[in-house]
Amino acid sequence: MNPVERVVQAFADHFDGRPAFIVQAPGRVNLIGEHTDYNDGFCLPMAIDRATWIALRPRDGTVSVQALDMNDALTFGLDALPRDTAAWGRYVTGVAWALQENGYTLSGWEGVLRGDVPIGSGLSSSAALELAVARAFAAVSGFAWDARRMAQIGQQTENRWLGLQTGIMDQLISANGVAGHALLMDCRALSLSPVPLPPGTAVVVMDTKTPRGLVNSAYNQRRAECERAAEVLGVPALRDASPADLERAADRLDAVVFRRARHVITENERTLRAAGAMGAGDADELGRLMNASHDSLRDDYEVTSHTLDTMVNSARRQGGCLGARMTGAGFGGCAIALVREADVAPFMANVAREYEQSTHLTPDLFVARPAAGAGLVEPAA
Repeated sequence: MNPVERVVQAFADHFDGRPAFIVQAPGRVNLIGEHTDYNDGFCLPMAIDRATWIALRPRDGTVSVQALDMNDALTFGLDALPRDTAAWGRYVTGVAWALQENGYTLSGWEGVLRGDVPIGSGLSSSAALELAVARAFAAVSGFAWDARRMAQIGQQTENRWLGLQTGIMDQLISANGVAGHALLMDCRALSLSPVPLPPGTAVVVMDTKTPRGLVNSAYNQRRAECERAAEVLGVPALRDASPADLERAADRLDAVVFRRARHVITENERTLRAAGAMGAGDADELGRLMNASHDSLRDDYEVTSHTLDTMVNSARRQGGCLGARMTGAGFGGCAIALVREADVAPFMANVAREYEQSTHLTPDLFVARPAAGAGLVEPAA
């Protein structure tokens, strides 16, 4: 049974009928450009063929959701949004809040949701949930779907409802993904340029099966360090600084802040070069840039972990691997590798075996294919 069939069946079980709408929003991997989004920089993510699906139908001014993966349920009125819900429920109520804050008139709905984006793994299950909920509200409320605007709604949910000072990359790619392509993203202009994967390559996701130790304070600390560096450099954001600018200001920055800024500035350069390499079909260059990105995240930004480094090192030793790096915010979760298609099967078998021998953890490896962004899957028959 495919994901759509599952949510339709679950809807019938819970609500005794067929849904009026089925919506989906994908997770993502970021090929390169990490911790650059909240510095107004560049990143290169792709939506993946794992997603959150919601089967739903309209009802009065109440939202009633069955979360199959959580074995949990939530019901609330649109005129009295609760904050004291389970963690997943706060994303649902937060999207409703953000939409209403921005002038959208909402109708209620009842539905079931499920997803196959691993939670806490750095593949942005949260943005997939936010955009699926926003798409559900658009379907029942009748307002036009504006993908960029809905990405901003998702970010506002995290920043102001949940208190997480995240950038916009995750929501923007979940809303705007293009099948078969990654998107070069300018996080200041919110411009998106599709770029294809190099021919004959695949992106392998390598889940370390270690939940991200990303404590909110650690993420927010990195963001504050970047803001401090930008202030000393006299630029609006680190996106506006060059390596030469950073070197000139070295004696005015403490060592840690200098390293944080060096990662962001060089990562922006790597990301633009990676997009150029992809456009030229240069898989070797893309792989080299991915390797350099991970090394910078490990040494300058200090957001990798023992398990991430173990996984990446194993991947780089395998035949057919062109490059490997952590993906997402770090501190655990997933890494990715760019692998020649002919070598994918032995690559995954060897990495899984080596990782398990080193860590005594059983990883999950799978090929991620570039997918389309959030949308209406089909109206119910």
